Amino acid sequence: MLRKSIALAALGLALISGPALAAGEPKEPRSVAWSFAGPFGKFDAAQVQRGYKVYREVCAACHSMNLMFFRNLGQKHGPFYDPKYPNPNDNPYVKSLAKDIQVNDIDSETGDTIQRAALPADKFPLPFPNEAAARASNGGAAPPDLSVITKSREGGPDYIYSLLTGYVNAPAGLTVGPGQYYNPYMPGDLKSYWTGKGEAPKGGFIAMAPPLAADKVTFDDGTKSTVDQQARDVVAFMTWASEPKQTERKQFGLGAMIYLFIFTLLLWFSYKRVWRNIAH
Repeated sequence: MLRKSIALAALGLALISGPALAAGEPKEPRSVAWSFAGPFGKFDAAQVQRGYKVYREVCAACHSMNLMFFRNLGQKHGPFYDPKYPNPNDNPYVKSLAKDIQVNDIDSETGDTIQRAALPADKFPLPFPNEAAARASNGGAAPPDLSVITKSREGGPDYIYSLLTGYVNAPAGLTVGPGQYYNPYMPGDLKSYWTGKGEAPKGGFIAMAPPLAADKVTFDDGTKSTVDQQARDVVAFMTWASEPKQTERKQFGLGAMIYLFIFTLLLWFSYKRVWRNIAH
């Protein structure tokens, strides 16, 4: 019992994700009406496609998605799914997306590390060769992997969206260190950095500079590229990536509930018929 309690405590501490999420009171994330929310929600393919472009052109420079393969983009209910290609490895659009990215490989003749165009079977490449390099390039803070980021943070998609769009100027009286940015949605403890009147402001410091800017990404479908739109789209993509089978799971769950309801009715009528002449 003691061992189980220790293990659960350790798991809880791990999910908090270290000192970057130290005790503090951030602002409550803004609520967004996501198309994929709820038991009947589903992803907007156009939005997830735009979100992939935001990730690839902005986020991928620092953040990995080491659970994702290019072929996932073309699987059923994926952003670039085409029913003509049930095997996503054969999807020409997915092949084209992968081909634009260089990945590391080994020369079979010399054993040297080389780079080649990615294939649908390849994982999304890592932006840094190791964690030390990631920290050195980002002021000592290693950028988190985004594969399941919307599931691993309290508040889920609403929190990530609020964080991306929540950068504001630090209030007067708040001392912000070099390489740090104030964000009211970032958990932290600002009391020791506060010299202003009243209580310290909500939020915390984050090492990531504001990643989004108006027109930073050009959307192929003509959607206006505002910071809000980019944030919504990339969060939708990250939410899909965290559970690519979500739509199928919901469809199966709905079918199972209908089946169980019909089965329950049949059992009830069977019961009434079998025991109709028996006093009980």
